[in-house]
Amino acid sequence: MKYTKEHEWLRVEGELVVVGITQHAAEALGDVVFVELPEPETQVAAGDEVCVIESVKAASDILAPVDGEIVEVNEALSDNPGLVNEDPTGTAWFFKMKIDDLAVLNDFMDEDEYNELIG
Repeated sequence: MKYTKEHEWLRVEGELVVVGITQHAAEALGDVVFVELPEPETQVAAGDEVCVIESVKAASDILAPVDGEIVEVNEALSDNPGLVNEDPTGTAWFFKMKIDDLAVLNDFMDEDEYNELIG
């Protein structure tokens, strides 16, 4: 897995990049009550707002970590947003992206670097 400074994780599955938020981010948000997902087949640029998460504490944006196309979203989060708190790095992924070059993921933090960031 790779990590962003915005507390997102990225995992490669075949030719796709799966994106979610970290345990640290889920804990900081508190109980998640709503997740607004993007539309599949949406072209995004790195830094674009892609999802909105609302919790009892605040609303947060999930940004596209890289340029690419959203090819799949996790509809389970619409029905059960609490999955974000229960399993943020597993079943609570937000979307899958197709990107041109998986090598761009080398620019993101690995687990040790992320743990140092959240220290």
